[in-house]
Amino acid sequence: MSYWRIVPVPRIRTWRDSVATPVLEAIKHIVGDTLGLGARSEKLTASTPLLGHVPELDSLAVVQLAMAIEREFDLTIPDEDFGGELFETVGSLVAYVEARTGAALSVTA
Repeated sequence: MSYWRIVPVPRIRTWRDSVATPVLEAIKHIVGDTLGLGARSEKLTASTPLLGHVPELDSLAVVQLAMAIEREFDLTIPDEDFGGELFETVGSLVAYVEARTGAALSVTA
C-alpha cells in the first residue's frame, strides 16, 4: 500500500511580482490607507497575502477596502465576485481591477 504525502510547493515569483503597474501602485496605496498599515504598506507586493495574513483585514475592513477600490476605479464589485479569492493577495485585487477596467499592463520606471 502506498501513501501519498502532500508537500507544499513554494510559490514561484513571476515578472509581475517585481513590475510596478499603475493599478498595483494604486491598490497598494488603497490597502495601506484603508488598513492603516503605515510604513508597512511600502513592503506590499503583488504576492503579498492579505486575507488571513494581515490582522487588520477583518470583515469590516474587507467591506471598507472593497468600497475604496470601487470608488477609486469607478466600478462595482458584484456579490458573486465578492469572496476570499478576490482578497487573497494584493495581486488578486490588481488582476481583478485590471480585468474589470480593461487597464493595460504598463511598466512604470
